[in-house]
This record gives sequence, structure tokens and C-alpha cells, in this order.
Amino acid sequence: MPAQNGKDLLIKVDLDGTSTFQTMAGLRASRLSFNAETVDVTSLESAGGWRELLAGGGVKSAVISGSGVFRDEATDERARQIFFDGEVPEFQVIIPDFGTVEGAFQITSIEYAGSHDGEASYELSLASAGVLSFTAL
Repeated sequence: MPAQNGKDLLIKVDLDGTSTFQTMAGLRASRLSFNAETVDVTSLESAGGWRELLAGGGVKSAVISGSGVFRDEATDERARQIFFDGEVPEFQVIIPDFGTVEGAFQITSIEYAGSHDGEASYELSLASAGVLSFTAL
């Protein structure tokens, strides 16, 4: 498989609760991270004193982050609304030549920045808030 363009890793938000997804405007960098906590079940009887983990016992989570140029478009307005209203809507992450991850996420932070001689920028962080689905390409 050839290398993929980073710009093709897209974060999309459901604009109105009807599964109408639109790419978050102005993003220059995005990241998706999956995590699984461990449950240590090591005991005195563990072979050789090696740690043992309970298969499938930990909490799974995903984190999305992105940064880019503030464009004041519909997706920027939607992100602000989601944050201030405490909503947990559906998001999609398109992973090029791999598939789509979809599920509920909570926006945990939005940061805006700017300097007198540069563009206004923003950073966005989201945490999974339920079961995620994956659809392979």
C-alpha cells in the first residue's frame, strides 16, 4: 500500500442530528487515538511472577484531536454549540484506505489563538462517549 496523504484523515461532525456529516472546516492536522485500560489479575500463583491481564476487562476509549485555521463556518458554529450545550453528537473519522470510525464524542476542549500578524487558529479535543463502530473500505 502506498503512503497516504495526511490531509485525507478527516474529522466530520453531524450538523443537525440527521447523520448529515460535514468535514470540520480549516483543520490542518488531526489525530485519532484508541486506548484500552488494563485490569491486572496477577496473583501469587502467576507463572514465574509475570503480570497477568484480564482479557477484554478494561475500559476502551478513543480521543480525537485537531488543529487548524479558524474559518467561522457552519462546522465551527456547530462545535461551539456542542461544547456550550454539553451535547454528545455523532462524529466520523475517515482514515484513508482503511475505513471509517463513527460514534458519539464529547468536545472536551476548544482553544482559539491568534497573533497580530497571523491567522486565527483553533485546537479541538474530543473524547468518546459510547460504543464506536468501524466500517472498513
